[in-house]
Amino acid sequence: MFPINETMGQYSELFMLLAAGTYTVAFIAFAWDLAKSSKMLRAVDQKAAELSASERSTAEPARVPVGAGVGAAGGSSDAPRLTGPADRAERPTSSAADGAGLTADGGMRYGSERRVPARVAVALAVLGAAIHAAGVITRGFGAGRVPWGNMYEFLTTGAFVAVAVFLLVLIRRDLRFLGTFVIGLAIIMLVAASVAFWTPVGHLVPALQSYWLLIHVSIAVLSSALFTLTFAMSALQLVQSHRQKTVAAGGKDKLGFMRLVPNALSLENLSYRINAIAFVGWTFTLMFGAIWAEKAWGRFWGWDTKEVWTFVIWVVYAGYLHARATRGWTGTRAAWLSIVGYLCVVFNFTIVNQFFNGLHSYSGL
Repeated sequence: MFPINETMGQYSELFMLLAAGTYTVAFIAFAWDLAKSSKMLRAVDQKAAELSASERSTAEPARVPVGAGVGAAGGSSDAPRLTGPADRAERPTSSAADGAGLTADGGMRYGSERRVPARVAVALAVLGAAIHAAGVITRGFGAGRVPWGNMYEFLTTGAFVAVAVFLLVLIRRDLRFLGTFVIGLAIIMLVAASVAFWTPVGHLVPALQSYWLLIHVSIAVLSSALFTLTFAMSALQLVQSHRQKTVAAGGKDKLGFMRLVPNALSLENLSYRINAIAFVGWTFTLMFGAIWAEKAWGRFWGWDTKEVWTFVIWVVYAGYLHARATRGWTGTRAAWLSIVGYLCVVFNFTIVNQFFNGLHSYSGL
């Protein structure tokens, strides 16, 4: 057993504080990007509408209706104008005009425009993640073990993994619209860890001194980070779905910043894929936890509160995947079920650890 290094523990807390501060600035930059892009897109729309109206007003007298020659030849100049296919093609339908630019690219690919605030936000998020990683590593060196033996360590490590997964996905897909949500959740997790769940550097209780801690908890942290991403996407899906219905019904678009977000269906499809990957990870979390329980306590399952809620989470996400794939639960119903699953994850790692006594009461409180 390695000795406790309190100096490294203090360095870890300093890194966590610096990471939280950097994330806060990144959060502001992501919010600035949404606000600035919203104003820019509205200005572009207004200019395009004015241009279109100006072109129509100037082009109208120049159009010669079919049969105009009759009026010129002595026929009635008040004869009704007949329009052909070419004339109709010059006038876009109202639905096409209303739908243009309603949402971002459904493929979530990077565009050619330079969004300086978004680039600044991503750079700050990368810097914050680097500082955050230093905090997690120094905590591990200070404790002489993997740094996820209590609620404080699980929250700080989980926040880092959530941001790291988000930044890795940004390499292939433009998910910068999720920045305010993911970075905001990371800040909340760091603040909660420091204020409500702070625990000094120390050794693990005997039951946790096993190589299964590395296997079981690391997969649980990664799965929870993926569930965090899908939670953010499901919440945005609900907002985007409501916005799309409002605009389609002729209502005013009050959420201009949501034009940077893909349509609700694209969000739902990506959320479904990530949830499927996270569900596989959570299945292994449940399985490895049972194997570890047999080695530690001599039984695979004991209906401990933590075990029950881990299984409840598995059932909720299994129901989500099954309902969407086979029962046609799409749209807002699928989004709400995904959100319920994440709320169960939060309940399991906060309320259960803090208020329910059991063999898994290792929160450090």
